[in-house]
Amino acid sequence: MTVSALSDRELSESANLPRVIDLRRGGRALAGSYLYEGGGLITGWHCHDVHQIEYAVHGVVEVETDAAHYLLPPQQAAWIPAGLRHQAVMNPDVRTIAVMFDPSLIPHPGDRARILAVSPLIREMMIYALRWSIERVDSDRESDGFFATMGNLVSEALDHEAPLSLPTSDDPIVAAAMLYTKENLATATVEDVSRAVAVSERTLRRLFQTSIGLPWRTYLLHARMLRAMALLAAPGQSVADTAVTVGFDNLSSFTRAFTQFRGETPSAYRRRIAD
Repeated sequence: MTVSALSDRELSESANLPRVIDLRRGGRALAGSYLYEGGGLITGWHCHDVHQIEYAVHGVVEVETDAAHYLLPPQQAAWIPAGLRHQAVMNPDVRTIAVMFDPSLIPHPGDRARILAVSPLIREMMIYALRWSIERVDSDRESDGFFATMGNLVSEALDHEAPLSLPTSDDPIVAAAMLYTKENLATATVEDVSRAVAVSERTLRRLFQTSIGLPWRTYLLHARMLRAMALLAAPGQSVADTAVTVGFDNLSSFTRAFTQFRGETPSAYRRRIAD
């Protein structure tokens, strides 16, 4: 899956033109929605002319931009402004609700993706919005009023971002080190990563600090925590198995690290997203 995503990115960069998708399919609606239910999917790098907020009802979605790699676990939403080049990885058994807004409805969306903690009100409005497809021919007074109100609420929510992303880097050595780290979360050491990208440990530490402003060990910890969140969202996944999978020798150290990162224990997090 990772190889396919990277290959697609390289092709897009060589062309220097992101694929533009017309989510309205020629329609003139100011806003609308769609429901995604299906197996694993990599969208490929693209952009669209509408803002999008996507809520993960079930399963985990990953969103990658040129600036960061975002994790969208259940009960969170991804904000993707119009024109932003990105790709999404839909993991198996995902169910999401997306609502798209014409830029006129949210005039100051920022220029980057974000993960938002969705309020119960916005969640219910997203479900209600499913009655209006983004592909319908035109708007009407009822839907325009509804989506204008929802747009105001989303604008306010943009100020409350969840720290669920990993930085990316244009430095080829740092990018290769990040990829190796994510593919070897359970066993990766700075010695292993340095050897894999053919630089000294000192150089690797310096490049990470210069490129993304984080030590490699902090990047490793964040990558482990985001992976743990994705694993815990799966039915039947135990906290103990998750700890081992992401590289922790004992359950107590994993619980402590997860609680510091998320503000709740792994068990509490798993129960909450299962509700």
